[in-house]
Amino acid sequence: MDYKMYGELTVISGTANRPLAEEITHYLGVELTEAEIFKFPNENIFVRLKESVRGKDVFVIQPMSRPVNDHIMELLILIDTIRRDSAGRITAVVPYYAYGRTDKKDQPRVPITARLLADMITVAGADRFLTMDLHAGQIQGFFTIPTDELHAIYTFVNYYRSHPIPNMVVAAPDIGASKRARNFAEALGSPLVIIEKRRALSGRRTEIFNLIGDVSGKNALIVDDEADTAGTIVNAARYIKERGAGKIYACATHAVLSEPAPDRIGSSIIEEVLFTNTLPIPDDKMRRMNGKVRILTIGPVFGEVIRRIHEGISVGELFNE
Repeated sequence: MDYKMYGELTVISGTANRPLAEEITHYLGVELTEAEIFKFPNENIFVRLKESVRGKDVFVIQPMSRPVNDHIMELLILIDTIRRDSAGRITAVVPYYAYGRTDKKDQPRVPITARLLADMITVAGADRFLTMDLHAGQIQGFFTIPTDELHAIYTFVNYYRSHPIPNMVVAAPDIGASKRARNFAEALGSPLVIIEKRRALSGRRTEIFNLIGDVSGKNALIVDDEADTAGTIVNAARYIKERGAGKIYACATHAVLSEPAPDRIGSSIIEEVLFTNTLPIPDDKMRRMNGKVRILTIGPVFGEVIRRIHEGISVGELFNE
């Protein structure tokens, strides 16, 4: 395939996480194509490109960060604007995909919003979709366009290889995180433990009730895909501490950090929490976490994958090298 059929590589950022978009363009050695984006007094969003993208290979960077629904609508309007300017191809780059927990009907009379969102992105005009660590892997199948899901495990594993935790055990904070934690454990050559928990139907309270494996006398690394209210990782840390664990660390791809997450992390027994910069973290939330959080950049990862997509090179081979 001649990758030039899609024209010049072009990157456009929404307002959700411009610093990440700038990291990506710095890696690629290109300038961000500017767009005027603002909200009218009636809260309608307006988008206007400052230069033409006709015939170009356009990548739109927009994680679904707060305010989530505004940033989703902004993404859709951006894609529609680019499509109407006759772009050669449009790839929606959404490092964090919201509504990932509504991936199935788990009770009567509820929506599957993750599927609805996939349909909206496709109908808006995206030709391809790129994301990182979906809350549920089956969301990939909701898209009828080519979809690539990247994983932050490689970034985290490289960090822990250069900053090893002695006598470490990897802990999955619930059954749903067990596959991710198992991959971590295999990559780092560490044993795995799994915390079995039940969540109330309201989703507001969790009850931890069993531990599969042994943490006695070992330092633990809790692995999850996101920290929303941080109740899962903080409660998991407390639970395994009570069962004899030593120092406790945690990592999660997406720093959602809904209230009261910053205060929970800041006052927790966790030594350090690693996040990536898929989502921006406000300064006040960083301060409230009392220096326990370290951010790892995934800009170069997205940059390299975008380069490979543009040039028609396998994305999967990047993670098999």
